[in-house]
Amino acid sequence: MSFQPVFAEFWEKVKESIANKTYAKLTLAKTIGDTDLKNIYVRPVLNDGVFSLSVTARYKTEEIESFHSLDEAYLILAPYMNNPFLTALLFTTENDITFKLNKKRVGSIIEQAPTFKNASDVILEMKEKGI
Repeated sequence: MSFQPVFAEFWEKVKESIANKTYAKLTLAKTIGDTDLKNIYVRPVLNDGVFSLSVTARYKTEEIESFHSLDEAYLILAPYMNNPFLTALLFTTENDITFKLNKKRVGSIIEQAPTFKNASDVILEMKEKGI
């Protein structure tokens, strides 16, 4: 069974957290083996009042940042699940939501108490401006 439907469900939670203004950050982590790509961070940004996501890929020797819409970010991040990442962590002010792949590559979503008390600065700014 493919893990893609579970990851799509996880992504809906990402979209909800942005819409509800509770999003703090998203991290792809826990690689398979020793890879050049260490992790990917996804943070919201406002450029001239336009919302987008900053996707920062951290490699052993460099970081590469790119900016994307919410839907583009999904298309960029989804292929990294299972190659090389096994975990995606969504931090919101309501709870921490973890998408995990087990050894058989079956996806699951786990919710835990929140790590962050405040949403990302950009999300708070959007809330203030009513964006």
